[in-house]
Amino acid sequence: MVELGDIASRRHGAPDRAGAAEAGRRASFPRELMPLASVPCVDWNCLAARAVEPNGYYLADWERAVDAFAPGRTGASALTAWSAPAADTDRTPALNGLVPVVSFRQAYGLPLVSADPYGTLGTPLLDRHSPSDAAISLLNHARDAGARALFLRDIALDGRALAAFVMALARDDLRPRLVSAHARACLDATRDADTLLQDALGARKLKELRRQRRRLADHGPVGFDVARTPAEVSRALETFLTLEASGWKGKRGTALLQRAGDSRFVRTAAPMLAKTGACEIVSLRAGATPVAAAIVVRHQNRAFYFKIGIDEAFAKFSPGVQLTLDLTRHLCADPFIATADSTADAGHTMIEPIWRGRLRIGDVLLPLYRHDPAVAIAHAALAARTRLRDTARRLRPDRRRKPPL
Repeated sequence: MVELGDIASRRHGAPDRAGAAEAGRRASFPRELMPLASVPCVDWNCLAARAVEPNGYYLADWERAVDAFAPGRTGASALTAWSAPAADTDRTPALNGLVPVVSFRQAYGLPLVSADPYGTLGTPLLDRHSPSDAAISLLNHARDAGARALFLRDIALDGRALAAFVMALARDDLRPRLVSAHARACLDATRDADTLLQDALGARKLKELRRQRRRLADHGPVGFDVARTPAEVSRALETFLTLEASGWKGKRGTALLQRAGDSRFVRTAAPMLAKTGACEIVSLRAGATPVAAAIVVRHQNRAFYFKIGIDEAFAKFSPGVQLTLDLTRHLCADPFIATADSTADAGHTMIEPIWRGRLRIGDVLLPLYRHDPAVAIAHAALAARTRLRDTARRLRPDRRRKPPL
């Protein structure tokens, strides 16, 4: 999620607004922040279809379910950009930019925000026909809402959406501040899968994986299944939830099934997305026994590898790797998918050796006014907090002991 940064007290007065023609650039509707649930689904879906960059986690059915049910994630607002139709037409305003937002104070008053397992890509939805205009309108909306900065978390650093915000800020002689950055695994799905896997893993590793698959077949014929329809996805989701809760995530208490709000969110979102082909659940079985399953979200020409669950009783056969190999072949054979985002942590030991592409992701602070000293203070505080969080994550005992997939 993105935070709307109420960084400094308004009692001391806001700095001069950037740009002499600020007021003349404003759209006339709507300037207040509306609840995220109030954004019309039709407008949201139309914007997603023409977004300049794909983000499956900002699809309406996904994000509205998170906002409605996921603990610590409810009650978000919407920062929006709307086109202004010509005065002599009957056209209604069109949504051309959207970012789900919470206040800075709300975000950092709750420890759950830093542990959010959802929305691991925060790239805003901007209309591909006018991304810079949409970015300008979003920044203006943030100013009108009383914000001093906009903090975008987990945004694609090399993407067209951030480039649009950079251009929008430059109009007012402002520049973004990078808080943190990392690179995570992604798949070039335009390549031949067998060639890609050979290049990534090498003949020796692939031979060992084939041996493990033959041993897995001793428990029954190995099959790879793809659930696509809402009914299929609902059934396969229960298998996934059970597998995830049976493993190390269940022991750590972070499995989706362990909190009613989390399970309700995904049980709502997955079949809804499946109605438009935006969600699949892939699974690997030995005979009738499921040994691994994963949720895959799709938006435009990109897939998002959301979560995986495995039966650790079969860990010696590397079921997570086996499922990922099958998923790789499945995505590379799909003419509608060009890339896949692992949405995994940087340095993930399972996915990075297989998906050798890298997607640069980072947290970026966008100042809304020139010469605002509070922005520098906020930047330093956010960077320090990120360093502490990353250190704690690396040292977490259950992370070090996580079994192989």
